[in-house]
Amino acid sequence: MQGIMAPIAQAIQMALGPEADRLGRETGFVQRQVKLSGSTFAQTLVLGFLSHPEASYSELNQTAAALGVEISPQGLEQRFTLTAAKLMQRLLDLAVAQVLEVKDQTAGLLQSFRGVYIRDSSTIALPEGLQEVWRGAGGSRGETAALKLQVNLDYRAGQVHGPMLQDGRAQDQESPYQHEQLPAGALHLADLGYFNLERLAQDQAHGVYWITRLKTAVRLYDSAGQEMDLLGWLQSCAATGVAETPVQVGAQQRIPCRLVAQRVSEDMAAARCRRLNEWARKKQCPVSERRRQLTRWTLLLTNVGGDLLSTQQVLTLRRVRWQVELLFRLWKGQAKVDEWRSSKQPRILCEIYAKLLGLVITHWIMAVSFWQRLDRSLPQAISTVQKFAFSIALAITDADSLYQVLSKLSKCLAAGCHQQRRKTHPATFQLVETLT
Repeated sequence: MQGIMAPIAQAIQMALGPEADRLGRETGFVQRQVKLSGSTFAQTLVLGFLSHPEASYSELNQTAAALGVEISPQGLEQRFTLTAAKLMQRLLDLAVAQVLEVKDQTAGLLQSFRGVYIRDSSTIALPEGLQEVWRGAGGSRGETAALKLQVNLDYRAGQVHGPMLQDGRAQDQESPYQHEQLPAGALHLADLGYFNLERLAQDQAHGVYWITRLKTAVRLYDSAGQEMDLLGWLQSCAATGVAETPVQVGAQQRIPCRLVAQRVSEDMAAARCRRLNEWARKKQCPVSERRRQLTRWTLLLTNVGGDLLSTQQVLTLRRVRWQVELLFRLWKGQAKVDEWRSSKQPRILCEIYAKLLGLVITHWIMAVSFWQRLDRSLPQAISTVQKFAFSIALAITDADSLYQVLSKLSKCLAAGCHQQRRKTHPATFQLVETLT
């Protein structure tokens, strides 16, 4: 068994086979000889929900039958316990920790960086009865329940690190990826939730590049060390709409970098003001006129030199950060990780973990199949993997058969899952193509 899909086939078989059986015994899910072993239970859930995210017990029962397990829908329902949820969570953790080697074939300016990393999170609201498992942010004592998913996407190579699971009330600053040192020469595209001056200074010291939005409360200094009048500078740039200047960031850190500014449309500024007013209403705090004026501008900080990225290229690369938002949207829209048919709490947990594990496997397949195409279409790719899920279930016990199924899946992804080019509003991949 040779080829690009061989490592994926081996990883799937190991995770949903021997490792699932081992964890089934360790967690107490399997205590005697039963119809459903750790591996057959995991395969039933992962491949069943991957094939049909809204699967009923009867439909999951069909997947079990394809795996050679004869069990009634009622018998399957009884296996959804807190112990089963523990098994699925540990299996998800094991899969997330596995890093597969991906052949990087990225061309163009992205090749100048040792990875283009995007950290972000998404939250799944849970029934209140699960607050002892995953604590939410509501109430003074966190009476609600919610699960936060933390990921670190390498947009260049296609590797998704995560999802790492946290309480819904956890701050993005507490993300495990926030404290993970990126390799020298990598580029980090950061959201405001991860803005941290100490982290930026540490990354800069280790040779890591970053592009991040400016937190408006942070102090800026000019090249002479004098505090900068940000609004005054922006007013002087109003005629051009796009400008940059060297700055030092932070009263203590004084990190040298570039400030890049772009004026937004009136509609965009009005939308930002509405969001700002809503935030102020919820927090019950006033909004300064300075902050309202700053909504008219997109403000970015970067330590990438002008010899490597021009002002316009910095603004273009910023748009790549939204690819991780698209990923979360697909996880919830197509894979329905935040939806379930049952009100039983163990079933809900099992379903979420199984769906997330299916998405980890899906991304393994996508990363080696067609990630080198900038015009890749993730919605089409996830839909294609879902169509092949039942075939994977039929072949999973035989290495050669599984390899053949995955190889055909890989060809389908490479051949048909790509975006159409747009003339009026170019897609992100079209803008990235211009970065030469």
